[in-house]
Order: sequence, then C-alpha cells, then structure tokens
Amino acid sequence: MSQDYINFIANVKKKTGIDLSLYKEAQMKRRLTSLYEKKGYKDFDEFYRAMTSEQKLFDEFLDRMTINVSEFYRNGVRWKILQDKIIPNLLKQNKRLKVWSAACSTGEEPYSLAMVLSNFMPLHEISIHATDLDENAIARAKTGIYPERSLQEVPADIKAKYFQQDGMFYKVDDAIKKTVTFKKQNLLSDSFDQNYDLIVCRNVMIYFTDEAKDLLYRKFSSSLKPGGILFVGSTEQIFNPQTYQFETEDTFFYRKA
Repeated sequence: MSQDYINFIANVKKKTGIDLSLYKEAQMKRRLTSLYEKKGYKDFDEFYRAMTSEQKLFDEFLDRMTINVSEFYRNGVRWKILQDKIIPNLLKQNKRLKVWSAACSTGEEPYSLAMVLSNFMPLHEISIHATDLDENAIARAKTGIYPERSLQEVPADIKAKYFQQDGMFYKVDDAIKKTVTFKKQNLLSDSFDQNYDLIVCRNVMIYFTDEAKDLLYRKFSSSLKPGGILFVGSTEQIFNPQTYQFETEDTFFYRKA
C-alpha cells in the first residue's frame, strides 16, 4: 500500500469516522484514483487537501466511495420469494414487522419493501427504517423521483398504483414515501437498533474486506429477533451462516436461529 494512500485512509478516518481500510483496497483505490485524476490532482495527499476545503469535492468522494447504483425490485425473482414466502412466514410470528433497509442508497430498496408489504397490510401500518452513509443519496431518496430505467423490474400493477409519470421521470406516491424514515449511518462503526424482523442489505458486502464482512454479519445477527431474516444481494451468499447463528431460509435469505 503506497504511503500517500495510507495517509489518506488515516486522514479520512479522523475526519469522518469512515475506515477505508475495511474496503477492498484494489477496488477502492482504483475508484478513487480515477476520481482524483479526473479532477487534476497528482496523488492522494493533494486530493485530500482539496477535499477538506471544497465541500462539493468531498461530496463527490463520498458518492464515488459508496457507489450509488440501485433500482426498484432489483433481481426480481428474489423479491417474488420475499413476497410469496418470507413475509408470510414472518407475519405468522408478528403482525407488525420491524424492517430495516441498510445501505439504502437512493431509496429504491426501501420503497420497494413498502410496496411489497402493502400487499399484506395498509400503508399506515408500514414503517421502514432506511440508512446510508451518503447524505446526498439520502437527499435524493427523500425526493422520490426516478428515471424510467430504475423501474425496469417493477411489476406493471405496482407501477400503475404507486408511481406517477412526470415527463421522463417517475415520482413515488407520497403514501409510500411516508412509510420510510431515512437516517445517516456508518454500518461499520455505528451501533445498530435491535429486534428487527427483516434486515435487507444487498449489493454492499462485495465492497468490504472479509474482516469487515465478519463484523457486519455479527452485528446484523445480533440486531435480528430469533426467526428474523437477513436478505442479501445475489453475489453475497454467506458460506458459513451457522457462524453467525443463521440458517439458510432460501437462496440469499438467512434466518436467525
């Protein structure tokens, strides 16, 4: 690891609490190098000095670091399993579900959760916690306005019911927006709330080191009720679920034992 990147990691951690050493080095370094080169800086030291004096550049760094790529009902087959199997089983244990969308990016995931849950209960009974590290992503999520490409996997009836077209964009229905509470959170360093029935954390773990993944799986496990479910992304299978008190409920769904 180059000295300027070591210094950069230390400085970012001191300023923000974000520990870049817990992210895979090659991926993160490549992503951030392309950003500082595009901006005309020669190394991480110069880039960090500029970041501390320019809020816009700092926001771009966070955006690049957190890779905000999302869409509604991403990997639609998994969402069908969530709707047809996972949620009905959870509702046998509790009529009101405590749900968390962790690393929610620009909001497509928690709003998708609300739409799925609306098949089982009235919207005023749905409450979803949604957290992300990137305040810009959260601000965009709160607007609830999305390009058409974000809606490619949304079932036609849901699209008609909960989206309003406005030119080239689609706006999420206000009743869906009211079901979600957004908050800034660093998954690696912040404490988690407890007693969740369902935690959804998808397409995030792939960016973390094995050490960071281990930490997060333990934190997620301790945040779930017994019988609660962790729903992960389609490249994020947990190969040793029993280590974290998990049992495989279905592909990419893990139940707390």
